[in-house]
Amino acid sequence: HKMAAAGAEAAAEEEKRLPEGDPESGGDSDDEGDSDSSGDGEDEEKENEAEIQRLEEQLSINAFDYNCHLDLIKLLRQEGELVKLRRARQKMSELFPLTEEIWLDWLKDEIKMASEISEREKVYELFERAVKDYICPEIWLEYAQYSIGGIGQEGGIERVRSIFERALTAVGLHVTKGTALWEAYREFENAILETAQPAPGSIPSPEQQQVLCSQLEKIHTLFRRQLGIPLLDMEASYAEYEEWSEEPIPETTIKNYKKALQQLEKCKPYEEALLGAETPKLAEYQAYIDFEMKAGDPARIQLIYERALAENCLVPDLWARYNQYLDRQLKVKELVLSAHDRAVRNCPWTVGLWIRYLLAMERHRVEHSIVSEMFEKALNAGFIQATDYVEIWQAYLDYLRRRVDFTQDSSKELEELRSAFARAVEYLKQEVEERFSESGDPSCTIMQNWARVEARLCNNMQKARELWDNIMTKGNAKYANMWLEYYNLERAHGDTQHCRKALHRAVQCTSDYPEHVCEVLLTLERIEGTLEDWDAAVQKTENRLARVNEQRAKAAEKEAALAKQEEERAEQRKQARAEKKASKKAKKTKTGDKRKADEDDEGEWGQEEGFQFHQPELPSKRHRGEGDGVLPEEDMEVESGLFGKIEKPDGPAAPKEKASTSRKDIPKVFHDSSKDKVTVFVSNLSYTMAEPEAKLRELFGSCGEVVEVRAVFNNKGTFRGYCYVQFGEEEAARQALALDRTALEGRPMFVSPCVDKNKNPDFKVFRYSTTLEKHKLFISGLPFSCTKEELEEVCKAHGNVKDIRLVTNRAGKPKGLAYVEYENEAQASQAVLKMDGLTVKDHVIKVMISNPPLRKVPARPEPGRASLALAPRQIYGARGKGRTQLSMMPRALQRQSNPVAKAENGMVQNSPAASSDPPAEPKKMSNADFAKMLLKK
Repeated sequence: HKMAAAGAEAAAEEEKRLPEGDPESGGDSDDEGDSDSSGDGEDEEKENEAEIQRLEEQLSINAFDYNCHLDLIKLLRQEGELVKLRRARQKMSELFPLTEEIWLDWLKDEIKMASEISEREKVYELFERAVKDYICPEIWLEYAQYSIGGIGQEGGIERVRSIFERALTAVGLHVTKGTALWEAYREFENAILETAQPAPGSIPSPEQQQVLCSQLEKIHTLFRRQLGIPLLDMEASYAEYEEWSEEPIPETTIKNYKKALQQLEKCKPYEEALLGAETPKLAEYQAYIDFEMKAGDPARIQLIYERALAENCLVPDLWARYNQYLDRQLKVKELVLSAHDRAVRNCPWTVGLWIRYLLAMERHRVEHSIVSEMFEKALNAGFIQATDYVEIWQAYLDYLRRRVDFTQDSSKELEELRSAFARAVEYLKQEVEERFSESGDPSCTIMQNWARVEARLCNNMQKARELWDNIMTKGNAKYANMWLEYYNLERAHGDTQHCRKALHRAVQCTSDYPEHVCEVLLTLERIEGTLEDWDAAVQKTENRLARVNEQRAKAAEKEAALAKQEEERAEQRKQARAEKKASKKAKKTKTGDKRKADEDDEGEWGQEEGFQFHQPELPSKRHRGEGDGVLPEEDMEVESGLFGKIEKPDGPAAPKEKASTSRKDIPKVFHDSSKDKVTVFVSNLSYTMAEPEAKLRELFGSCGEVVEVRAVFNNKGTFRGYCYVQFGEEEAARQALALDRTALEGRPMFVSPCVDKNKNPDFKVFRYSTTLEKHKLFISGLPFSCTKEELEEVCKAHGNVKDIRLVTNRAGKPKGLAYVEYENEAQASQAVLKMDGLTVKDHVIKVMISNPPLRKVPARPEPGRASLALAPRQIYGARGKGRTQLSMMPRALQRQSNPVAKAENGMVQNSPAASSDPPAEPKKMSNADFAKMLLKK
């Protein structure tokens, strides 16, 4: 009664408070001097009203915006708009299971306003909805305590006991929070016992004595039940029972208590792990679930699953495992369907959960109209892959097929099944293809299943043939397995004439395994065909296989030519390396004090070397990712001053030479590969950067001690745009990698590990994932002027944005692309539905889940072409061609044409033999033509 009175008093206080906060109540203020503060309050109210209106409009467009619901409820509660607040909470609860905090706020607000009996009944209904979303001890405790306020009503005591019993069934086994419920239940029964006690000095009547004994037994039973469950502070409960009970504790209770204590000791490590872990504690919960699964107590398994889901409600795999356990073990209809419903409301983008829900509804014989309604909800859930829609359609069609009685020629269920098949095909063609640019069903599995149903179950082979004809026109006629599938269907339910016709078409159309189809055709004619049929089949198969063998021979010839060409190129590279090694050895044997004649001879040799080796018209480019760990040969020579070693004693050009060789006085420094672990390679720097050593030393100084910054210059003293930074410790080098793509003088600086690509040819540096990431979005079509902050403002309306990356080219210029990472898959899925097709600065953007395509390997040149005559690019690597790399192209062929080569960076350059005439497109030649041309020369 005291609790009921307290509830009524709180409601009265709320009624007094709310009108004061209502701007339309007309409340006056006696303090007229406080006009400034009142003006600020009015401005804030107007801002809140505008924000409320904006949030309501946004929800009218996208009702599944979870964060928008939260913001609207928060503002309405702040403004005291109870009617709108109640409506907003109602809408959100219809779409999403609400968290414990949201439910408790809602319940407390409603409890304050509930004074009449009818209003209290509405609060009871609200509690019933709250306890179904998640198993929360706090909500159950609040429910039980609120029900105590209604014990004055008819049946009030029994109602309270019923709620307490349900609460103990739901969360009474909770190791850390279950004790509070047991104690609250005992306190309630103790209060009932106090009211049943006779007045002091009076003798209780037999009826009163019976009531007292019954009430005492209830409290004894509660103590004994609690002591048999492993709960924290069990020792205190046992001591309390000893003090309260006037009789000795029974041996069975003591035995159960000791057994529960032992079980508690086994549970404590898992509870302590949960207590010390950070949210969401998924790994700790999974270990706890495995432990309970081995113990095998269904109630405890259900409870630990529910505890895990309360903190990991957006993990589809956890819901799937829980639902599978309920489906296979407990099989309680209300419990199973409730769990499935909560799963799809939390993770609507996961098709597997919807399929399991449909199966569970069918398994528990839910009405057909409800199943169909649930399927329509699944179609609107916003799956992230085209194949998901194929799967959900197939599951629904399987359900409809199982409803049909095929012993009847026609029925309502059969017509509904056929209509659903036709709708599925149209839905995949229209809705799914429009969104994903693919139907998700290239093999037409749904149409195949439809044809099987018509042929096998409905004996309608004509309809099955029409469906298979449609399947073959969708690009499947070239596959042998598709033809054989159709043939087997005709063989089982059709006739020989259609089988023969199908196989003849298959022999003509199949391109992957024609031998298999030919063999099946010959087998058919051997068993059932006439001589004319056999002759026709043999002739058709022989002609087809002859064409196939001819095509395969040509393909094999091309492969052989390609292999030979690769061997020749490998031999050329080997010879080039040998000659380069010999030239370097010859340079080292020369001394600087030779006679002038020797110097002249050396100069002539150097010119001949330049004639053979140098191609100044094809300047080498340095790109990140290849040869990062070893200095290229040409750069070793530049740093050691090799090209500037010989100086002319006299002449007007001497001052200029001296100025241009200011960098050549640097002593010779060779790269030490033993220091690769403490060195990083920095590239994509501006060629015009002044004093790169000083700037990079300052930039990388925050990572640790910088031992050396080795910038690379060409023979004219111009900075090449890359350098090596050596640190004192390996940890500093690892920290330096975090500066990758830092903007420096308007360009993204590339920082990569120092790795010798000759020893590690497969080493790649790519810091971003190349696989499907369901929590990350890929956005294209952005205006180049869009900044990271502007994009974040657009994206954060649909969830918590963890990271945004604007894609740029090597010069730091935007490409109109971006990657946006959200906290979870749910937020990313909602953002796709909301943002795809949005207009940003007059640009319509495309938004999809990040799933980068496989990185393409450079295509090999076709064999049989005059590739040498076209002066082909060799695979020099990401840094281009070295100056001293041999060119094995015959000079006679260099004069034949003037092709245009496309350099790796996309710029078109002329070949060394370029002339002033415009380049002509070279004629494609076969191997024989190429051989004739060489012999003529």
